[in-house]
Amino acid sequence: MRKIRYKKGRKVQGQTYEYTGIYTDKQTEMQLFVYNEQEVDEYEKVTLEEFSSKRSVEKNNWLNIHGLTNIDLIKSLAENLELNSLIISDILNIARGTRLDEMDESLFFSIKSILPNESDDTIRIEQISFLIKENLIVSFQEKRGDFFTHIRERLRTNSGVVRKKHVDYLLYLLLDAIIENFYITIENKETKIELLLATSKTSDDPKVVEEIEHLREIFHYLKRSLIPLKEALYTIKTIKDDDEFNSIQSSNFVFFSRLHQKTIELLEQIDYDMTSLDSASNFYYTTQNHKMNEVMKTLTVISSVFLPLTFIAGIYGMNFKYMPELNYHYGYYTIIGLMFLIVIVMLIYFKRKNWF
Repeated sequence: MRKIRYKKGRKVQGQTYEYTGIYTDKQTEMQLFVYNEQEVDEYEKVTLEEFSSKRSVEKNNWLNIHGLTNIDLIKSLAENLELNSLIISDILNIARGTRLDEMDESLFFSIKSILPNESDDTIRIEQISFLIKENLIVSFQEKRGDFFTHIRERLRTNSGVVRKKHVDYLLYLLLDAIIENFYITIENKETKIELLLATSKTSDDPKVVEEIEHLREIFHYLKRSLIPLKEALYTIKTIKDDDEFNSIQSSNFVFFSRLHQKTIELLEQIDYDMTSLDSASNFYYTTQNHKMNEVMKTLTVISSVFLPLTFIAGIYGMNFKYMPELNYHYGYYTIIGLMFLIVIVMLIYFKRKNWF
């Protein structure tokens, strides 16, 4: 059976700076957006020194990091931002699940992004982390991707309210883009479920069961990824009046509530799809049992027909010297005719009973 193309990262100690993912060939690059409602400045492949000089205390700043292989750069960035070492180790250690923490006046959010592979039936999994500190949001991606292309365009063109809002609203947009990937993945797999439902009713190919189990494994992983995300968003949703998350403005809590509702919808859809997979599996085994019953019914009819014929042949196959019918001139033809008559009568009876 084909497995999900995802290698669980090696576990490391909490304060150890070590990237444990599979994208070890990706170079670390940084992209910076400095923006407010009136203007936006975009900088590609900035160095740490350029980030420090171009970062504005009066504007919002989005630092997007692609690739986590340059440990020294990420460690220097952590020192520059005065971050807790536990946060950086969690960014680099992709074996960790979804996390939400606020420490040292910074909000940390780690999430799994999942998309289907176009070349096969596997899925691509990437850990993406976010850090909010004052008017700065830093996003950490294992590799360069196009998850946030539309958000960058909104910043460049001043579309919507993203440039009017605090960086926590940008966090909402980034999380929303990742959650949309779950929708894309589920929709992609639902197409295969519909095909399997149709195939399971007619095919006796064992690969149908393999496909069902493969999809069930994927949906189990999606569910395991969404449940902690739902709980993290619920935490944000329910602490509006507690002033626990100072990095999120009270006016923006409603947006995170929407994300929480989306995770609930996704989990409900996953449960429905897993039920459909169970139905496909039941259809397959029911079809196989029905075919087996038909084969057994045919064999039973044949055995029933030959049973009296075997009995008659057994009687006249006994080696007794004195058997009355042995000297009868038409004895052979009479017994053969009787056998044919028995077969015809039995077949007519079985047919009327719809036994075949």
